[in-house]
Amino acid sequence: MTTPTAPAPRVVIADDQELVRTGFRLILTARGIDVVGEAGDGAEAVAAARGLRPDVVLMDIRMPVMDGLEAARRILAQSPDCRVIMLTTFDLDHYVYAALAAGASGFLLKDVTPAHLAAAVHLVNTGDALLAPSITRRLVERFALGAPGAGPGPAAPAVHRDLAVLTPREREVLALMGRGLSNAELAQELTLSEATVKTHVARIFAKLGLRDRAQAVVLAYETGIVSPGGSAGTADPRG
Repeated sequence: MTTPTAPAPRVVIADDQELVRTGFRLILTARGIDVVGEAGDGAEAVAAARGLRPDVVLMDIRMPVMDGLEAARRILAQSPDCRVIMLTTFDLDHYVYAALAAGASGFLLKDVTPAHLAAAVHLVNTGDALLAPSITRRLVERFALGAPGAGPGPAAPAVHRDLAVLTPREREVLALMGRGLSNAELAQELTLSEATVKTHVARIFAKLGLRDRAQAVVLAYETGIVSPGGSAGTADPRG
């Protein structure tokens, strides 16, 4: 008996460079991913998402008419089940933290490999977040809490939640998620089964109204559960 395969993700590509859009479309369609539309600016991206109802939007941050951040906010407001992956040229782009806080499920560098691009689309389409821990933590540490030297950029909307609703174990799990640990790493760190960790993560998301791990990382820093430098309450033994 064969297991039915999940339908291919439906994707909109938003970038003001036609060559980038064309290259990404060729990569994705060659791997069985359905590119249902393209947009050359943020306003077009919002309209495309409204009309085409994609599962995933690949969104450039810097675009004319409306930038990718505002477009992402509008798309997620009108289509909460849509996933947005932000595209950036630099791995320390100061807009990326704001994108995560706005509800984006992660980000990719534009020089991403074809295999990684396709894998990223499939990953966020399953409801997970696209987080490269080393880059994400560096971004959040630099731009969360008004860190010195963060440079100019739009203020990120806060995602503060009342952490009193969490159990002590759930607070511990949230702190470790904020440090970028995967479910498997959480299970090892806490000496729990991965299934138990997934249950804790699901409860944290439900109690705090979080979309995914990307928002959990932002929340962990903004509430002080994890401090810039990688510590979670006390000094991080991993350095």
